[in-house]
Amino acid sequence: MTATGLLERWREAGLVGDGDLAFAALMGRMDPDGPAALAPAAALAFAARTRGGVCLDLRAPPGPRSGEESPAFPPDAAPDFAAWPAALRGSRLVGAPGDFRPLVLDEAGRLYLYRYWKMERELADDLLRRIAAEPAPPVDAARLRDGLARLFPEADEADQRLAAALAVLRPFAVISGGPGTGKTTTVVRLLALLVEQAGAAPPRFALAAPTGKAVARLQASVARAIETLPVDPAVRAALPHEARTLHRLLGARGGGRWRHDRENPLPADVVVVDEASMVDLPLMARLAAAVPAAARLILLGDRDQLASVEAGRVLGDLSGTAEGRYAPAAAARLEAVLEGAAVPREASAGPGARIEDHVALLTVPRRFDAGSGIARLASEIRRGDAEASWATLTGGTWADLAWRPGPALSGGGAFARELADRLRAALAAAATPEAAFAAVSALRVLCAHRAGPNGAAGINEAASRALHGAGAEPRGWAPGRPVLVTRNDYAVGLYNGDMGVAWPDADGELRAWFPRAEGGLRGLHPSRVPVHESAYAMTVHKSQGSEFEEVRIILPEPGSPLLTRELLYTAATRARRRLEVWCSPEAWAAAVRTRAARASGLRDRIAAG
Repeated sequence: MTATGLLERWREAGLVGDGDLAFAALMGRMDPDGPAALAPAAALAFAARTRGGVCLDLRAPPGPRSGEESPAFPPDAAPDFAAWPAALRGSRLVGAPGDFRPLVLDEAGRLYLYRYWKMERELADDLLRRIAAEPAPPVDAARLRDGLARLFPEADEADQRLAAALAVLRPFAVISGGPGTGKTTTVVRLLALLVEQAGAAPPRFALAAPTGKAVARLQASVARAIETLPVDPAVRAALPHEARTLHRLLGARGGGRWRHDRENPLPADVVVVDEASMVDLPLMARLAAAVPAAARLILLGDRDQLASVEAGRVLGDLSGTAEGRYAPAAAARLEAVLEGAAVPREASAGPGARIEDHVALLTVPRRFDAGSGIARLASEIRRGDAEASWATLTGGTWADLAWRPGPALSGGGAFARELADRLRAALAAAATPEAAFAAVSALRVLCAHRAGPNGAAGINEAASRALHGAGAEPRGWAPGRPVLVTRNDYAVGLYNGDMGVAWPDADGELRAWFPRAEGGLRGLHPSRVPVHESAYAMTVHKSQGSEFEEVRIILPEPGSPLLTRELLYTAATRARRRLEVWCSPEAWAAAVRTRAARASGLRDRIAAG
């Protein structure tokens, strides 16, 4: 089959899109005498970005579903990937690492667009310099021991205590933990330790997160944690209270221009990034380049959650192999400041820097009872145990778990009417905006897809009409309407992901009420609310970083590219008190067993040193 015929068959199968084909055609025009594999390989490399990958891994070529073990290429159009590397090296458009060519093919058989290869290499080099930085930052061990014992006095805080110690002892640290494991609490106490270490000249801090919503939540969490710290007032005063989005921190100016970069680094001694799982490769590369060589870089996140919407899975690449065990020398250094607490060691560890020695795992859940059904289910999903997790969900043993056959909701139907009845009853008892916000925030429906009969948009429309009448406009304003902001508006102070509720003020005028970072709600005229949508239901991606008393998950049928373990884990861990899942047994099994594989060479680059 000709390359043109091959690409057309792949387009029909959903493996490539129009943009991918246009790039393939461009490569073909630039090297008309190139190998037959050039255009198909270029199309798949370009398409890898839409699946969140950084490159095309010819050892594990993609199918229409990320993480699928056997790519669903049409039987009559399955390429010979084993023969591609040798063939592609015959094109003048394909270079080896270090060559300035449109496509780069590395020794492991990964095919990159040059831009992504360069970003991955630069990020790896920047992180390796930090990982290998010795001697580590000077530390007053006695002062650190005292601070750790004072700030982490409880027995169940051992994981947080170790994470804080590691980040003080290292110039680069990754702290990964599930929802409610105390990441923000840990980092605030960690920052207090750094202030105590600095003495009379406290460090300059920069707190950041990828979205405006995450920034607001980080600021509020930090402010609450600072209030209760058992530290000297001067230490408390030196701690940061303001956070910024990464784009604002780095000074995004549009057109690919940034205020801070390698030549003009950030004026900071400690840079902390929350929700790092949501940061894509291009943004993380810019951040790493802009952090001064002598500054500390601390990444917080959950490696098991959904990765960034754009290309890359940086946090997963950095922490994915860590098991909470350290090289003997690293473990001994931790034990020296942890009052003799035993730190798990690797049986043997070779010479050189190890990313695992810079990763701390928080494992004690505090959002929900560790003995709850939700906690057990989340653990089984994370392990990829489809059978055990299905038994936990459907066995009837746990009061906080429920299963409903589905998801064939056909745009909502009875499901939306029941949801509307529930909200109507809760809103009837609400006398204030605060009570109305609590009522609509207690229960949230999470969907894998935005569009389609089982998507968030269809359920929002059906719920709006069920709640406000058959003629209700789903995007219109009515008392009790939950809203989700979908675009940042710095002038108004609302950001993508912020949630609010429509409710009358004391004079009976309808207002949109949103939480303040310092507590309470503020009311805005609906005309001032940035681009938004109803939020009776929302996508799982939009829910990241949020928590609700009760969550209902609507899973699509097998075949959806979004049906992955990471999506299911993220959705399930949004619930604090009760979780209800609407799905078929086949969809559940497919989700738990399917990892959201993203082709990348970052982990290998760092492991190789």
